[in-house]
Amino acid sequence: MLPPPPDIGSAKTVLLAALALFAAVYTAFFVRGMLRARDAGSRSATTPTGGGVLTGFITNFFDTLGVGSFASTTSIFRFWNMVPDERIPGTLNVGHTLPAIVQSFIFTRIVPVESRTLIFMIAAAITGAWLGAGVVASWPRRNIQLGMGLALAGAAALMMLNLFHLTPGGGDALALTGSRLALAVGVNLVLGALMTLGIGLYAPCMILISALGMNPVAAFPIMMGSCAFLMPVASIRFIRFRRFDPRAAVGLLIGGLPAVLIAAFVVKSLPLTAVRWLVVVVVLYTAVTLLRAAAVSAARSPLLPHEPHRSRAGPGQ
Repeated sequence: MLPPPPDIGSAKTVLLAALALFAAVYTAFFVRGMLRARDAGSRSATTPTGGGVLTGFITNFFDTLGVGSFASTTSIFRFWNMVPDERIPGTLNVGHTLPAIVQSFIFTRIVPVESRTLIFMIAAAITGAWLGAGVVASWPRRNIQLGMGLALAGAAALMMLNLFHLTPGGGDALALTGSRLALAVGVNLVLGALMTLGIGLYAPCMILISALGMNPVAAFPIMMGSCAFLMPVASIRFIRFRRFDPRAAVGLLIGGLPAVLIAAFVVKSLPLTAVRWLVVVVVLYTAVTLLRAAAVSAARSPLLPHEPHRSRAGPGQ
């Protein structure tokens, strides 16, 4: 590993302190959101199912090992009819936030990336998540089905490029300046907004960093920091709009926290090529079913874009 720039130590200390503050604020919002959901329904409204906890464990276990959790969780939710389509983006962000923060604390260490590049890109992702969550939280189900379907298809394409080693190899730069920094900030803002649709940031961010000539190692603090900071911001908006499934979110949290610790400290690494291919296939299947569901909704209710949120299209449509 190349030696870090001299400013990275102090910058990382400030960043981790800020992350701890974000985690504390988010936890308060999360608890309040759960209490409000329980008051509006019953005790069972926030009691996770065994399937929800297992989903949280499996997806966060492989996320810690580098596979990602959003696309796989979306596929599980749809296949088993666990969460209505319009509540999937919010549930993913709300339920996976604390496990993602724990990952960031575990794996973020002094790495070779210049602090201005790191902070600007994280700030852009946070901004994108804030704007995106406000939009997605007010969308009708059909719009969310269409948006998630297209975004998942794009995510599957990026995964396949990585599997075939067709993505840029990167260079030796530890910082971005001028037009390259502006481009990276703009793209990371868009990636932050896409996170609110349930599309993971890791793979496209890695490709972006490498394509701009940076050392691929520099992508890790940028990816982890972006997700760990933007997810609380997006999740707070979803909680305020009540656009998430409380039972499923609690299940992801309860299953996810021990999974992160086991994957990080016990398992540490696995041969994951077959798992990644399985994820690509499942994500493509989910993208197709979402797009078909959106098409069916449009055909049945062309004049009712704001259809009720009580029912949903099943995975077999």
